[in-house]
Amino acid sequence: MSDTDTRRSPFSRRATPPGPRATFRQLLPFIFEHRPVLVVVAVLSVIGALASLAQPLLVSQVISIVEAGGPLGGIVWALIALVVISGVITGYQHYLLQRTGEGVVLSSRKRLIGKLLRLPIAEFDTRRTGDLVSRVGSDTTMLRAVLTQGLVEAVGGTVTFVGALIAMLIIDPVLLGLTVLVIAVAITTVTLLSRRVREASHAAQEKIGDVAASVERAISAVRTIRAAGATEREIRDVEAEAEGAWQMGVKVAKISALIVPVAGIAMQVSFLVVLGVGGFRVASGAIEVSSLVAFILFLFMMIMPLGLFFGAITSVNQALGALGRIQEILDLPDEDTHDRELAPLALMVGEANAAVLPGAAAIEFDGVHFAYATTRSDPADPGNDSDDEHLPEPDVTDRQPVLRGVSFQVPRGQRIALVGPSGAGKSTILALIERFYDPSVGMVRMGGLDLRSLDRAELRAQIGYVEQDAPVLAGSLRDNLKLGSPDATDAACEQVLRAVNLGSVLDRDPAGLDAAVGEDGIMLSGGERQRLAIARALLAAPPVLLLDESTSSLDGVNERMMREAIDAVSAGRTLIVIAHRLSTVIDSDRIIVLDEGRVIGEGTHAELVAAVPLYRDLAAHQLLV
Repeated sequence: MSDTDTRRSPFSRRATPPGPRATFRQLLPFIFEHRPVLVVVAVLSVIGALASLAQPLLVSQVISIVEAGGPLGGIVWALIALVVISGVITGYQHYLLQRTGEGVVLSSRKRLIGKLLRLPIAEFDTRRTGDLVSRVGSDTTMLRAVLTQGLVEAVGGTVTFVGALIAMLIIDPVLLGLTVLVIAVAITTVTLLSRRVREASHAAQEKIGDVAASVERAISAVRTIRAAGATEREIRDVEAEAEGAWQMGVKVAKISALIVPVAGIAMQVSFLVVLGVGGFRVASGAIEVSSLVAFILFLFMMIMPLGLFFGAITSVNQALGALGRIQEILDLPDEDTHDRELAPLALMVGEANAAVLPGAAAIEFDGVHFAYATTRSDPADPGNDSDDEHLPEPDVTDRQPVLRGVSFQVPRGQRIALVGPSGAGKSTILALIERFYDPSVGMVRMGGLDLRSLDRAELRAQIGYVEQDAPVLAGSLRDNLKLGSPDATDAACEQVLRAVNLGSVLDRDPAGLDAAVGEDGIMLSGGERQRLAIARALLAAPPVLLLDESTSSLDGVNERMMREAIDAVSAGRTLIVIAHRLSTVIDSDRIIVLDEGRVIGEGTHAELVAAVPLYRDLAAHQLLV
């Protein structure tokens, strides 16, 4: 088993720590991206508010004219026109808000996806894939509610509210005072409950992330679960997570249920107060019937935007709960955040390279120490398979080092093998060459240049890296082959597939290069998946090839063909190979033996058998001495 696998175990259940709470200011950039449309919506909202405010005035005039026995004339038609205009504006405004809400979701997803795929590899070592997927799907959807549930409409509602307030003040200050008292109590209640909505919403989104992570874990390991007879246990575990999310959702619903009726109660109490006190004032001659009717209509108009305001508070706080989880990821540094101050340097390590230092080795490790941000001694040490190895270490000084003062050189054009027991640090060396991580102490050089001074994209363009469990992407053979060589021709793709003995895969499906490989390459055998990963690296033909147990899943015939293909493509290139089967590397130019993160020997097979006891024991166990 290689020590390369830094991915989380499919059965790991550690929850991602809660992220920081978002603020309304952090929400504004997502909304202001759609400023032009929002301005139109706000203008329409104001026009609609003015049209609504005019209606009670016209109704009051109609009542006065009827009482006086005069002709109504065109005032009725004006009232009908205002009602129609208000309806049309409301419908179009609703469409714009829904479309803009979808735009907010889209832009937030783009930002989050861009950030996720640029995060340092170390972030993926301690985070669950399902939880990250949930942030892209579920959490971003919550942002839509900010626009579709009252926030922007509250602009027009404010105009309506203020206009109605002024009109009511003119009609009867006494009735207005009583109404304002009831509304003040309602606003105070909503304000006190709003914080609880935000906290509960954040917790609910965390639980949804837990459900997504549990489902992703179970599906990714479904064959193992079935084979172990653990299907029912997994179902119960995932259902338990779903019930936890349900409970948090119910908690949000309970708090929201306290807020939603507030507007209705305020409206009913205000209406009863106005009707009772207003009726008394009409009877006493303080105001006229038409004025009371107009006041009641304005009261309805004032309560409706108040309901929008309460709804906006609820939706914004729910969105902020989700935004906290989104913002947690957006605030993380990119992989190359600290590299941007460095000027990109041309990086070529082939024979024609004039940029590297003369005589410098292709790869050099100089006193390298390294420790992962976990308690494990190496990412996939078979002795460290418990969930605890994935827990983040609170004290960096207590981390178990993986590499301890490793130094060696790889001359250009040579084939170097790294051997040693599992957990010795072999795959960590390849990860440092790829700059998935940087050394804690010491330096890794390519062509005499410190890797930390090189542009990551240019660096990786010079390296072909094949992991032991190299993933096969869902899609076609062509999609997988051209992942690192988008300009490769179909002829080149077919040639490299046949070179690694995958011609039968091409021939058995009429689709040829368009043949689907299935999710995680499930339609291919283990050996075929490994050969496809190697073919992908060989197609790119970079100056440096890193192969981690690249033939571990192959039978004798395919291993021989694979070695021949690698020999052909590696001519004039630098090759670093990790192998547990020494028979595959005994003809290497040099073999480096590692144990417990240290280099304990270098040389040819014969030299190491004579001088290094650990290597001699490995060779003896494999009948090579």
